[in-house]
Amino acid sequence: MGRSRGGLTTKVHALTDARGLPIKLVLTPGQTHDVNGAALLLTDLAEGGVVLGDRAYDADWIRERIEAQGAAPNIPDKANRRQRHCFSKALYRQRNHVERYRRIAARFDRDVRLFFAALCIAAVVIWWI
Repeated sequence: MGRSRGGLTTKVHALTDARGLPIKLVLTPGQTHDVNGAALLLTDLAEGGVVLGDRAYDADWIRERIEAQGAAPNIPDKANRRQRHCFSKALYRQRNHVERYRRIAARFDRDVRLFFAALCIAAVVIWWI
């Protein structure tokens, strides 16, 4: 759990399959950058898969880690990036599967362990449905 201007916050980072079913969940304090959560998620990727991420994950080391595992990154470039990468808007639209479960991330627990437990229960329900 981290502290920001809005109070106690937590970021949820999720690795999902193509159908939006959660595979890995990682929590980081709200004030940390998104790339810190990526380091924990980007292990054991499916070879030949495509990893979709938003602009916050546009870092060379993230792209290299994804490609080293035989997957392809589909991450939009930041506005200040000089070297442009291949990017498919059609594939990127599939991120909405993950965003649909965003309401689960509205945190009301004061203990990060309880919050993570609630996320895990929600992930089980998502898989079950």
